[in-house]
Amino acid sequence: MTTPSTPTAAASISRMGDPAALVPELKDISAALFRATGNQSVPRTTMSLVHLRAGQIVHNTYLTILNTGFLRKAGESEERITAVSSWQDAPYFTEAERAALALVEATLQPAPRGQERVPDELYAEVAKHYDEKALATLTIAIGQINFFIALALIGKPQPVASLAGRQWD
Repeated sequence: MTTPSTPTAAASISRMGDPAALVPELKDISAALFRATGNQSVPRTTMSLVHLRAGQIVHNTYLTILNTGFLRKAGESEERITAVSSWQDAPYFTEAERAALALVEATLQPAPRGQERVPDELYAEVAKHYDEKALATLTIAIGQINFFIALALIGKPQPVASLAGRQWD
């Protein structure tokens, strides 16, 4: 009688090789996106919260673990990290963070038929907390995670808590 084996952390689950090795231009695109969102108009923690929520919405372990690692490294509490999935009723987030989380949810989830994903009311709420540059940066950060969602869902890299970890085989 055999028992099911437990996968080890070293077991590969990646479906493709490192896309940056296959398409070297990806490094330039990635660097440009990080430069664009690194202008300090939106706190890095807020962007990591947004990226974590995006990973949760698309049910992607790689993005969820990676952004959880970023938040831990930044000193975020376990309560805040854990509560991202239920941020609407969690007491741990600022109004600006709530607006950013609502914006990423609206962007990634389908709207009811005949309604906009990002209605004017949501845009106005986000704009109350972020000036024009910050709102543009937050929008780019949501686009940035959407870019990486495709790589994460299709390529299925190895979950890592840091970009220094070996993600692709």
